[in-house]
Amino acid sequence: MKTTHKKINWFKSIIVGIVGTILFDLVGLIMTGTWWDIPGVLSKAIGVSFPVALLMHYGNGVALAAIYAALHPSMVGPGWFKALAFTTLETVMLVWFLLFPLLGLGIGGFEGGLIYPVLSMIRHWVFAIPLAYSCRAELEPDSDAVGAPA
Repeated sequence: MKTTHKKINWFKSIIVGIVGTILFDLVGLIMTGTWWDIPGVLSKAIGVSFPVALLMHYGNGVALAAIYAALHPSMVGPGWFKALAFTTLETVMLVWFLLFPLLGLGIGGFEGGLIYPVLSMIRHWVFAIPLAYSCRAELEPDSDAVGAPA
């Protein structure tokens, strides 16, 4: 039985994560009038300098792109659906149920008002655009895979 392994194309994951985070930030600017609002919140919430928080913000985008690159082959549906499903689940589980409560906004951010859950979902759906666009190219065959030609 031939076993194939795939490995993440890290260069593409880095580019997709950065582009997705830039789109995320542009939507934030359009909807809130504030550029890099998330690094500002992170900086204050965890007591790090703004440049460190900015690196954390973009590093998170890259990490999410790499996780998506690893998961998307096992997901069902077209690329756009996989990207939206991934970002929706990630937003609900990590932002609504973890980050917002830690920031004192309650589950879903509803204690801060309806804008928090709506804006966070819209921004993450925009982050999904480069994920959907690149999902076919995210993985490449691993030449060291069992059963691969030498």
